[in-house]
Amino acid sequence: MRAKLCATVTGKTMDELRARRDDAEGADLVELRLDWVERPDVAGALADRRLPVVVTCRPVWEGGQFRGSEEERRHILQQALDLGAEYVDVEWQAGFDGLVHQRRGRNIVLSTHDFDGVPHDLQSRYRAMRATGADLVKIAVQTRRLTDSIALMELAPGSDDPRVLVAMGPAGMPSRLLPDRFGSAWTYAGDGAAPGQLELSRMLGEFRVRSVSETTSVYGVLGSPLAHSLSPAMHNAGFAAAAIDAVYVPLEASDVEDFWAFAARCGVRGASVTAPFKEQLVAGLGEENALVKRVGAVNTVRVTETGWQGINTDVPGFLEPLAARMQVAHKRATVLGAGGAARGVAIALASEGAHVRVCARKQDRAAEVARLVDGEVGPMPPRKSSWDLLVNTTPVGTYPNVSASPVPGGPFDGRLVYDLVYHPPVTRLMAEAAAAGCDTIGGLPMLVAQALLQFEWWTGSPPPRRAFERTAAEALAAMVERADPHEA
Repeated sequence: MRAKLCATVTGKTMDELRARRDDAEGADLVELRLDWVERPDVAGALADRRLPVVVTCRPVWEGGQFRGSEEERRHILQQALDLGAEYVDVEWQAGFDGLVHQRRGRNIVLSTHDFDGVPHDLQSRYRAMRATGADLVKIAVQTRRLTDSIALMELAPGSDDPRVLVAMGPAGMPSRLLPDRFGSAWTYAGDGAAPGQLELSRMLGEFRVRSVSETTSVYGVLGSPLAHSLSPAMHNAGFAAAAIDAVYVPLEASDVEDFWAFAARCGVRGASVTAPFKEQLVAGLGEENALVKRVGAVNTVRVTETGWQGINTDVPGFLEPLAARMQVAHKRATVLGAGGAARGVAIALASEGAHVRVCARKQDRAAEVARLVDGEVGPMPPRKSSWDLLVNTTPVGTYPNVSASPVPGGPFDGRLVYDLVYHPPVTRLMAEAAAAGCDTIGGLPMLVAQALLQFEWWTGSPPPRRAFERTAAEALAAMVERADPHEA
């Protein structure tokens, strides 16, 4: 049976809690976190509910907000059972054995949370909790590596025992988005009541959890951090538009080996690669790609019968928006930065016949990039009247450091400024360049262009461009709104 979706709702007052309970459209059941309420009213929380509920009153020592006595807490949970709550969540270490036995486990979620990591005795804990006879066992552990969650996947493989297994934290996101692979009866959505929770609207819309099953193909974005990545929104919209049974999830790995091991265990078929892994992942590819070798970086991988393959779509993705605005042959192109992105941009520009100059704080790194394309090394900031096209490949100016610029005040006496930063949509660099009369391009068109190429390489299907463009713009607008409602 496919996993259900449980919406966790909180509120300081009962009115807030009830309102959020009734707004949980699309959920199968609702977790009522009474420990967040200043004066919990169990009868009020259950009255007129439209969905089954899990009543939770989590104490502070188990990661909750309830600061009253254990006697008060037990009374709240007992009252919830007496009033017909479909489930109450009680902590395994809180001494509820008598209640579980008395009810023969009916309506009981027996839970344990470890906020320090994955306990070494996870298997024995699970067996002990299962032996109580509780209707459902819930185990949540803090993860720092993708592979930490494998211990949860291997707790009871092939078993139909009712359970919910959650890997908390950014590295544990797959456990929330791929609940069937963990054997979970349901997965939680919410506004951050637990580490790594995603909003109900994103679970339903962006990640389409209702259509994800154990046989759904898994793709993802490999990087760290990934909280602001637009790639999941784009690729999931693409899969939906193309009617492909696939899902794209964040894969926040601690290192390359962490990704390879998790991908093998979870059946990941392909991934976008972002910082800091673009250069590191090259050594693990089994098939050499000429562009990847020249750039020294990979941004897209897929698994085949003979191993992992990789390509670099950043280079053509960078050129596509530029081609509509400027013919770069014989133009003076200045590249700001000397990292992996600068290497790809320099190679792209040189391939189109531009004269490339690389400007960076570290002159030795700039020289390495310049040598790739027989280019020059320039000072930072660039000299006046030294460029036709200026490309920023550094992260300077990215949210939240929106007041920063790689070249404050210019000089802006060329034709076009291309900033690979996409959040904010208009960076300080772009705003100052436009004010000086330059044409500008932001980072979003490149992001979309390279993603379209990834999608086609993975699936063999023409990418739904409009779905990618629309979704990327909407996701970025929502990101800006969350960052600063007054700027949206």
